[in-house]
Amino acid sequence: MEPIVERVVGQVLDSHAAQLRSEIVRRVMEEMEAESATTTSISDTGSADLARAVAEIQLGTSQRELLGALLDTGSRYAARIALFVVKGGGLLSGWQGRGFAKNDQLKDFSLDANAPAVVRAIHDRQVINAPSAEADSRFLEEFGTPASGEIRLLPLVLKDKVAALVYADGGTDAAGKLEAGSLELLVLSTSAWLEVNSLRKQARTEQAAEHSESHPAGASQASPAYSDPFASHAPDHAMAAEAVSESPAPAAEVAPAPVEAQPAATEIQSATAPAEAAPPDPLPIAQPEAVAAPEPVPPVASAVPSEGQDVHHKAQRFARLLVDEIKLYNLAQVSEGRKNKDLYDRLKDAIEKSRTTYQKRYGNTIAASANYFQDEVIRSLAEDDISIMGANFRR
Repeated sequence: MEPIVERVVGQVLDSHAAQLRSEIVRRVMEEMEAESATTTSISDTGSADLARAVAEIQLGTSQRELLGALLDTGSRYAARIALFVVKGGGLLSGWQGRGFAKNDQLKDFSLDANAPAVVRAIHDRQVINAPSAEADSRFLEEFGTPASGEIRLLPLVLKDKVAALVYADGGTDAAGKLEAGSLELLVLSTSAWLEVNSLRKQARTEQAAEHSESHPAGASQASPAYSDPFASHAPDHAMAAEAVSESPAPAAEVAPAPVEAQPAATEIQSATAPAEAAPPDPLPIAQPEAVAAPEPVPPVASAVPSEGQDVHHKAQRFARLLVDEIKLYNLAQVSEGRKNKDLYDRLKDAIEKSRTTYQKRYGNTIAASANYFQDEVIRSLAEDDISIMGANFRR
């Protein structure tokens, strides 16, 4: 009897084996597709949120707005985040914070510049992931030690110098969030946009000064509208925000106060300061020391008369701005291009568009003898390694 049962069962199983295999494969594939769709959806949502965060930062038209937006958007990726401004004598003065139980007390706190993690962040100009033991012990005593036992310090670099440090951690709750990669992108975007705004303000000041010289006071002719040389590069939302902020100003106020008139050392005022007393910029990027900081000038610039050197310096700054904007709007392509050594092929349209803009402004000036735009592309985009640009890059 047993052999008969085994034979019948075997026949039944053989007849259904193919169908059973097909059903198993179908079920597995359905599960895999559902998992893949969920993962993709989460990834896409995260990327979109990060892009919106960068856009929010770029809507700022002043240092305070930009830095405030950095902290607001950064608080989505860190349980606690604060900004400390680097001042003279190595002092790191608290500006604002988000997520701390004592946010208001941060502006009165000076971070220890000798703390190991702080020293490394400023010296190396890199994001530092460090244990709490390397942080400022007084800061942790005052505001609480993160539950994870780790902190992040992100340098905000302006004019090749660390102008501020962004502190971030996961908070005192063990479930606190801390996404270092997203924070690094936000800080990098803020740094680039601060320099863009600074140079644009400087360009407006120089344009207004040139106009005032050609049209003395008392002339009835109205000042012409400012022609922004970066309009073709700046995002539409940023240009719109700037136009709204500037359009109500009468003709006599078209030119902002020269940045040179600002004091070298400024104290950060609270947000409750009277409206008629505009608070100074938190960071020293607009100060004379930052704008006029010694920069490498090619021999050709030092060999020309003093009036020609001014044109050379302006051309250098303009080239740096154009390249910084390329980096800002093409972060992923820059990273991949450096890795694969085909940076020019990936950024050809952006580079050539900016090159044309540079040539229109300085191609017929004394600065044309030194191609600062090309030099800046190699220095900043390729990090002084021309092989990174690829074989199609023309020297």
